[in-house]
Amino acid sequence: MGKVIVRIQLTNLKDSFLKAAGPRKSKPRSVLIEALVDTGATPLYLKPSVIKKLGLERADTVRSQTTNGEVIRYKYEPVQLELMGRRENFDVIEVPEAVPNLIGQVPLEVLDFVVDSCSQKLIPNPAHGGEQMTEEFFLPVEIVSPDRLRERSAAEGCSG
Repeated sequence: MGKVIVRIQLTNLKDSFLKAAGPRKSKPRSVLIEALVDTGATPLYLKPSVIKKLGLERADTVRSQTTNGEVIRYKYEPVQLELMGRRENFDVIEVPEAVPNLIGQVPLEVLDFVVDSCSQKLIPNPAHGGEQMTEEFFLPVEIVSPDRLRERSAAEGCSG
């Protein structure tokens, strides 16, 4: 499969909240960038230069497994990501400046996009008729009283 590169709009989410609440008078910081779609990655990864333009604050660190081993990366406060008319909020993980901005599997799943390997482009999930949809497959949960649970445990030979 070849490279799939998309244009995404990113907006500082905290700026948006502050603008809506009144304390921020200026427009929320926002950038339009290119990102590589990487189905082998998990979250949204951005270069330090993009993080700086958005004015994001560092929130935490995360451990990442890479082809070169495990590394600690910085996690930043969330942004609103807009891609092909769909929007959602995502935390940001910083990658080195030499690495492209990356859209991993989590944003793809949430926004309901898949990579069409034949045309080498990102498309709305055809299983959902082009409409954004979430999938929720819950197993039925049986509520059992503590007395009934003890009876079951005793019947199965469990102690405790």
